[in-house]
Amino acid sequence: MTTLITGATGKLGGLTTGHLLDRVPATEVAVSVRDPAKAAALAAKGVDVRRGDFDRPEELDFTGVDRLLLISADGPDDVRITKQAAAVRAARDAGVGHIAYTSVVDAPTTPIGFARVHRATEEVIAASGIPYTFLRNAMYHENYTLPLAAAYERGALISAAGDGGNATASRDDLALAAAVVLSTDGHENTAYELTGPRAWTFAELAALASRATGKPLAHQEVRPVDYLAELRAGGVPDFLAELFVDHHAHIRDGVLSTVRPDLEELVGRPLTTIEQAVRVSLT
Repeated sequence: MTTLITGATGKLGGLTTGHLLDRVPATEVAVSVRDPAKAAALAAKGVDVRRGDFDRPEELDFTGVDRLLLISADGPDDVRITKQAAAVRAARDAGVGHIAYTSVVDAPTTPIGFARVHRATEEVIAASGIPYTFLRNAMYHENYTLPLAAAYERGALISAAGDGGNATASRDDLALAAAVVLSTDGHENTAYELTGPRAWTFAELAALASRATGKPLAHQEVRPVDYLAELRAGGVPDFLAELFVDHHAHIRDGVLSTVRPDLEELVGRPLTTIEQAVRVSLT
């Protein structure tokens, strides 16, 4: 049994590879990375390191792979859709037995703008005839805890999400769930909705930061147009700034507030809370 992980030198891919190596022998693990030199430590453990770049799908090497974790690529939506569809075709042509794909929570129905990438990729995978598992990940805790230090420098945590809740999960918990799916049977043609243990608001996040540091952090609610201007002034590229504003609008509307049991059931232990993530980030 050979299991291959794409993007294994990235944050989610690296964590998933680590958890998988805790569960199966290194000789049963392969990784596909743009720069094999960055995976030298994995090669030293006996992992099969293959050069793979989604920009060159004709060079993707999925031969002999029984289970493939396809970690979604970065970049503009249309580029991602094209790259990921090409990777799925490469997997089909190589005879891959099972694809797990890192999607987004409620991919088929959510109004969140960037979900169209995941929706399109899920459709390509389902049409390929390869047995699949869709790992529909919630937003990461870390997307919101890492910017807290900058919020202190600015003097406030700024949002345009109102009092909407966000049921985020830790990247490591989501990585462990992926490793469980890759190393156990019974997940074929299944979609898991993977959220954290509770939904929190940005006002709560500011309060948690204040509690963790002993230094008050205000929460400042702004209009979407002002949030967009703030992001642009901070040097965020336009397509990302617009994505963030769209994201906050859907948080405000409650789109990301539903808590599901799938993640805790897969990992088999209590999930990392937003409180724990804030403490790790700031202390």
